[in-house]
Amino acid sequence: MIILLCGLSGSGKTTLANSVKNGLTGAGILTEIIDADEYRQKLFTDLKYSKADRFENVRRLGFIANKFSTHGIVTIISAIMPYEDMRRELIETYDEVKLVHIDCSLQTLMDRDTKGLYQRALLPEGHPQRLCNLSGINDPFQPPHLPDVYINTQATGIAECTAQLSAYIQYHHHSSRKRSVAC
Repeated sequence: MIILLCGLSGSGKTTLANSVKNGLTGAGILTEIIDADEYRQKLFTDLKYSKADRFENVRRLGFIANKFSTHGIVTIISAIMPYEDMRRELIETYDEVKLVHIDCSLQTLMDRDTKGLYQRALLPEGHPQRLCNLSGINDPFQPPHLPDVYINTQATGIAECTAQLSAYIQYHHHSSRKRSVAC
């Protein structure tokens, strides 16, 4: 199973992925996290933030996730994934892909601004530190139309978000294992 955690920067994707992984591991479910920021810094340094590069990044992440997933490892991809087409491509390409929208209001994200990205994106044009491609500010973010799971991290604490997503994953993980045993 591949879990796509998508949402704007700072919405809590990585925090939730780590919390869910800890819980699933404790329940005996093998779990791996593929964090887009980490993979960009270590493996995909050739990619920038153009639409084409964002698609290529998600394709690479999906390919790696599928390798884990085919070995029975629940794989969580934590990435902004701003375009509906890129999410659909993964869902149509690989088996058992579940889409989870991690949502939070833009104002709350700007208040949190854990990485200073929103502040940089809002700098005046021509400023040398201005970030010109932040999803949701000066680059598009298309919220998923029909996610399998919707989580609002502004309205719900990490413990409840973790419980909600963990329960969903465990249910589908056990259901898919029963189907594969019956075949």
